[in-house]
Amino acid sequence: MSKLKCAVIGTGYLGKFHAEKYASLDNCELVAVVDINEQAAKEVADKHGAKALTDYSSLLGQVDAVSIVVPTSLHHAVSCDFLKAGTHVLVEKPITVTVEEADELIAIAKEKNVILQVGHLERFNPAVMGLDKEEKPLFIEAHRLAPFNPRANDVSVVLDLMIHDIDIILALIDCDIERIDASGTAVLTQGTDIANARLTFANGCVANVTASRISMKMERKMRMFRPSSYISVDFQNKALTKHKTGDKEMFPGVPEIVSEESVFENGDALMEEIKHFVDCIETGTNPLVSGEAGRRALQTAIEITNLLEKKA
Repeated sequence: MSKLKCAVIGTGYLGKFHAEKYASLDNCELVAVVDINEQAAKEVADKHGAKALTDYSSLLGQVDAVSIVVPTSLHHAVSCDFLKAGTHVLVEKPITVTVEEADELIAIAKEKNVILQVGHLERFNPAVMGLDKEEKPLFIEAHRLAPFNPRANDVSVVLDLMIHDIDIILALIDCDIERIDASGTAVLTQGTDIANARLTFANGCVANVTASRISMKMERKMRMFRPSSYISVDFQNKALTKHKTGDKEMFPGVPEIVSEESVFENGDALMEEIKHFVDCIETGTNPLVSGEAGRRALQTAIEITNLLEKKA
């Protein structure tokens, strides 16, 4: 089988890692990297033996697949151009700025029969991949805390950080949201820097989600309460802990609690994400994080953001 001709649009912090992964895959050829900063593009291209471009238009119709790792405001325009050219697209999260833009990308991908995958990286965290889906959660609590970083301030903390947990929660519950309550505030930027949202689902599950980009420490954890188990997912340390009732008794009539911990030390979420994207292209299967999944996460994040703006 011939190699997939691939390109990366945007060689910022994350884009250069996308380029590295494609270059390392035997079934891919990294043809080009694109950035408006010519020097940045050249540095990444030279490292992997690819072309360095400042304009992606010459690649339209010339490559099989692209990663789009540009500012969120450009996701729609760049993705549209490549999808219309029949190119498979992996676009970073959030999928677009508006739901209407997301709908257009989804429609074009269907019309052209190409893969549209959204880069919700935490879905490929080995701790999440190792999570069993046997029981539906009754209650979920998520904390995603990070020190201030000026790199991602083109969007609010909801669209930057919280959307990771929103996407995972929506995939786990797979049920309509009946009510959203939210609170948050701006501290260091003009957008929301710390936020909390409470999602109530039609099946009775409740998810309490907190995100902060002004924390003094880094923390990415999710805890789930299920009918016969309690699950703790540590995204940062790639650890999964499960507590459940055992066959023995801790006290008369009271079952023991059995704990299992799994640590996935060698996981590479970005590599797994890109390998999955490539596999979907080669097999014609739907991606784990489809355009529709990206749209739903975006829509929920926008609803939360709108609630926060009304309270501001």
